[in-house]
Amino acid sequence: MMKDPTHPSPPNSIKMVLLPRAHDVGGFEVRRALPAREQQMVGPFIFFDQMGPGEFLAGRGLDVRPHPHIGLATVTYLFEGEILHRDSLGSRQPIVPGDVNWMTAGRGIAHSERTDPELRSHANRLYGIQSWVALPKTAEETAPAFVHHPASSLPQVEDHGLRLRLIAGEGWGIASPVAVSSPLFYADAILAPDASIPLPGEHEERAVYVVQGDIDVVGDRFEPGRMLVFRAGDQLALRAGPQGARVLLLGGAAMDGPRHLFWNFVSSDRERIEQAKADWAAGRFGKVTGDDAEYIPIPQ
Repeated sequence: MMKDPTHPSPPNSIKMVLLPRAHDVGGFEVRRALPAREQQMVGPFIFFDQMGPGEFLAGRGLDVRPHPHIGLATVTYLFEGEILHRDSLGSRQPIVPGDVNWMTAGRGIAHSERTDPELRSHANRLYGIQSWVALPKTAEETAPAFVHHPASSLPQVEDHGLRLRLIAGEGWGIASPVAVSSPLFYADAILAPDASIPLPGEHEERAVYVVQGDIDVVGDRFEPGRMLVFRAGDQLALRAGPQGARVLLLGGAAMDGPRHLFWNFVSSDRERIEQAKADWAAGRFGKVTGDDAEYIPIPQ
């Protein structure tokens, strides 16, 4: 039987089961698995939002107005649809399914995420994941940067009903070209019915997010919209149910201490977040090129 979605009780092989909470972002509902009250991070992953699946009617679209970040890298990965990224470095980059937009905020960057005006003449679906990777203390004040990686540049593995794309980091004997600041793995895996995938044993902290279908973990089944956080060191495999499954696997080395999180700011130093708030209010982050007519104010 499926786990009760309102009262999940993890088996011994699983540290905890996180249930995402609903939020509104730019006129679109998202479900947030990280950070959670029970678990702030998995490896360096400190934020994990599922966007959609949903559809914008003709004339409408995603409108996440310009806003700032510090101390993290944002990772956008889509299953359906398209988002136009702009930032204060002058970047303008559409992202489509399978691509990776990796934006390092470091000491400070501003960006926006919208549906391109040219696409608003018709209905548009949107479905994907927005995640944040906390930077290690030695890299929190690094220079901001933006890099786009097309799907064709990411390594893939196909074996016995498993199709895996490594989004970032290292695992399963392969490495992604996406540059990272600490040891991690992030993968998109599609499993045929009854196909399986092992958790990478070389990483200390590991989790899986069930996107579609359901998976079996040592005899316990879990449905979509669940993030399973595993115990360190256990050698486990995930097996798809009779309808197959799609999962995102993520994690890495434990971070070098907890992080303070306020709005879009992440830092090991609470005073640094106060400075970032003052900098955004004073307009010191820089304008988003091509999208500087409005912005999101600091929440009160």
